[in-house]
Amino acid sequence: MSNTSKTRNFCIIAHIDHGKTTLSDRLLEATNTVQKRDMKEQLLDSMDLERERGITIKSHPVTVRYTHTDGQDYEFNLIDTPGHVDFSYEVSRSLAACEGALLLIDAAQGVEAQTVANALLALNQGLEVIPVINKIDLPGADVEGARHQVEEILAIPADDAILASGKTGIGVPEILSAIVGRVPVPRWADHKGARVLIFDCVYDAYKGVICYVRVFSGSIRVGDPIIMMSDGAKTEVKELGRFTPRMTPGTALEPGDVGYITTSIKDVSEVKIGDTITLANNPADEMLPGYKEVRPMVFAGIYPIDTSDYEKLKVSMAKLRLNDAAFTYTAENSVALGFGFRCGFLGLLHMEIVMERIRREYDLDIISTYPSVVYKVTLTDSTLIEVDNPVNMPDPSTIDSICEPTIEATLHIPTSAIGDILSLVMEKRGICGRTENIDAHRVILHVTLPLNEILVDFNDRLKSITKGYGSMDYELSEYVESKLVRLEIMVNGDAVDAFSSIVHVDRAVARGRQLCEKLKEILPKQMYKVAIQAAIGGKVIARETISALRKDVTAKCYGGDITRKRKLLEKQKEGKKRMKQIGKVSIPQEAFVDILKTSAKGGS
Repeated sequence: MSNTSKTRNFCIIAHIDHGKTTLSDRLLEATNTVQKRDMKEQLLDSMDLERERGITIKSHPVTVRYTHTDGQDYEFNLIDTPGHVDFSYEVSRSLAACEGALLLIDAAQGVEAQTVANALLALNQGLEVIPVINKIDLPGADVEGARHQVEEILAIPADDAILASGKTGIGVPEILSAIVGRVPVPRWADHKGARVLIFDCVYDAYKGVICYVRVFSGSIRVGDPIIMMSDGAKTEVKELGRFTPRMTPGTALEPGDVGYITTSIKDVSEVKIGDTITLANNPADEMLPGYKEVRPMVFAGIYPIDTSDYEKLKVSMAKLRLNDAAFTYTAENSVALGFGFRCGFLGLLHMEIVMERIRREYDLDIISTYPSVVYKVTLTDSTLIEVDNPVNMPDPSTIDSICEPTIEATLHIPTSAIGDILSLVMEKRGICGRTENIDAHRVILHVTLPLNEILVDFNDRLKSITKGYGSMDYELSEYVESKLVRLEIMVNGDAVDAFSSIVHVDRAVARGRQLCEKLKEILPKQMYKVAIQAAIGGKVIARETISALRKDVTAKCYGGDITRKRKLLEKQKEGKKRMKQIGKVSIPQEAFVDILKTSAKGGS
């Protein structure tokens, strides 16, 4: 259908768990895109992990035919997006491929942190935002409260909001009519030359790289020679088609269409998401406004538990990197854990999802080190270096200052929890900027926090203090100078690099004690005493001792003088002393797994 006036491209955005995927299920049903017999819950969530956790991780496009009440046939291209803050890069890419967005608001929860963030993303990209108050059939639904919040916080007229229920299908006809009436026709369709935006891509073992695309201008056909505009790479279209919701091959994609393209590209690193494709024989003169390069915020080492799995892990990461543009990795090796990779993630949920996917999709047993962020270290000779791994932290005597990244966070919380949340922010070295009252029951806190402090348990504690009603959105702010030190753990005098972490000087002693105590429980006893020490730049700040396994050498000695026993004990003591000098404590793999699990949960 080349007539762009009958095409509408839109996506569904919302806070996590406000019903995006369920509503898209109803839209597919209402337009008969999917037959009843093929319908299942969370149809667009194709990953097992998505269905299990009830969250969307990847964007999913689908083309829908809709006959309006005026008898005209329309073509809708719908993209379902993730809601969690860690996946906001997925959302921004989906928005770039659309002209309109359905903004879902849970009638029981109201406007939450991610609702505001996603609404602003859409408005900044010039999209038409249609607010939908969802889950109105719930007993706890407060429709009027939600309407009020739409007007107050998002500055969108409350009368524009459509009342709906993704579960029962209430309001679905009104939503379909609003898409026709309010979402603009595809933009930039009359531009000279073909311009096609890559907004996502996946790897297929048989077809190679499959690019999810939105055609803005010009048309593209099977066999056309094409160019990637960012680096000038040339290739040819092998297959193209639409999502209905399965991939359905076709002959051409016209302006306004959303579909997929497979080319002769087989290497995952050659496709850049956000790139513009154009025809080689008639190239466009300028690229589409892309999105900024995604920069990882959290780093951790990932190692195979069985060292022989290293090559398998390397191949798995290359495949995963294609399906997830924000995931980065470089090879590294550790004295304690062997060969592995230093990986970059957008946040902790992203890290958790990537690790779970490696375990499931590629059947690998892996372990991760303590997560860290990128620090900017100024040395005494004025050199500036970036450190994302505690092992690479220079000697304290050569460091002039260390700056750590901070975030500007917006916390939406119930008024009753404000005291506990403020003490949590203080504990995490945060500063509360200002507060806004939404209504009698909810308040917005604007806080600045060090990124390092929210890595581990901040979100969990926020949820438990607010009984699940609190939500958080954040964006990276500037680097701030801070008193940070590298905390090393030494076992029998040898530093164990896998346990190194960068902590604030005020937390170092407590964290050192915690790790030493944990290691004392986990490490097996040796034939001699083993000292576990936490040290900062050579100065020991905490210590635990594992007592020796002791053979009873006096068992055969009965009767006689006490000196006989003493002589045997002295001889044993000498032996243990010699053993300690030459003995190496080999730390079992289970100990690493245990300690890294507890440090990832317990936080600093």
